[in-house]
Amino acid sequence: MTLILPVSAIIPTMNRSAILSRLLSSIAAQSAQPAEVIVVDASSDSATQDVCRLGFSGLRSVVCYHRAKNIGAASQRNEAISYVSNNTLLFFDDDVLLEADCLHRLWQALNSDDAIGGVNAMITNQKYSSPGLLSRLLFRTLHGRGESSYAGRCIGPALNLLPQDEVGSPEVVRVEWLNLGCTLYRREALPSPPFAEHFTGYSLMEDLALSLVVGKTWELGNARTARIFHDSQPGEHKSSSAKLAEMELVNRYYVMSRILNRNGASDFAKLCLLELFNVVTPLVSPSAWKTLPAVIAGKTRGLFSILKFKTERRNNGLVDSNTNQVVAANSTDNALGKKAW
Repeated sequence: MTLILPVSAIIPTMNRSAILSRLLSSIAAQSAQPAEVIVVDASSDSATQDVCRLGFSGLRSVVCYHRAKNIGAASQRNEAISYVSNNTLLFFDDDVLLEADCLHRLWQALNSDDAIGGVNAMITNQKYSSPGLLSRLLFRTLHGRGESSYAGRCIGPALNLLPQDEVGSPEVVRVEWLNLGCTLYRREALPSPPFAEHFTGYSLMEDLALSLVVGKTWELGNARTARIFHDSQPGEHKSSSAKLAEMELVNRYYVMSRILNRNGASDFAKLCLLELFNVVTPLVSPSAWKTLPAVIAGKTRGLFSILKFKTERRNNGLVDSNTNQVVAANSTDNALGKKAW
């Protein structure tokens, strides 16, 4: 017998009707299913809407289709919030597949402790592995001290590391951040709106930003035995190496400076070190050399955007010139941020 959970599932999607259909079939095979599935679609055709009208064998959830008002993963998720009718929200990427009993175990994990504000599933093909010597030296430098494991941590200039799938670990492992592949949040734990206007398009790191905000007042957990496979798909948003490189740098700086409030010169130096590491280490693969000019161009644009933003904020008296800390946050600051990015 299928258990219907008092949960609203949220799926942003665009031009991936076949992928969405596969996810809905995966939900239909679960022993526990959300009461409703809200699809916010930015597709250029009606194929996704047609999929949502189909009946999926075993699917007990009510599928609600909405055409997106704005294109972008973060904005589509924000839009979906206005349609939900439950106090627990389940965020999905459209390209994940659920293993047996995933949602039931996720639900049990969230309700195992009233202090937990959000839990996510273990991604079986994307998880923490012990770093090599060079990576461990980098992590120690960014973090300021060595750790036996950095799994599930967010260290230094907003470097987020996945949880570890270790046999013998508790059912729910405390972590510092959550991705949005398959993640359950208490609605009361979320800011309003959940995702800042800064995150547009592909919205890289919007999950990190949200979970760090929630984690300031709530516990976060990885439900280790609730498992998914992330079958990452190509898309228009990933087609430009330059744009992705720029977005990664700018969004990491945003999380570092605005959410973690790490604004010192040493923090900026660590950010530059991390970005240099991320550019150089892939070059062991010949294919990475082909995209290197585009990646360098994107990182350069991102760096100039950040420096421009820092200068404008300082000139407008929003940052203390001695401590580099934010001293005010107002509509002018927000406008500068949107303009600079």
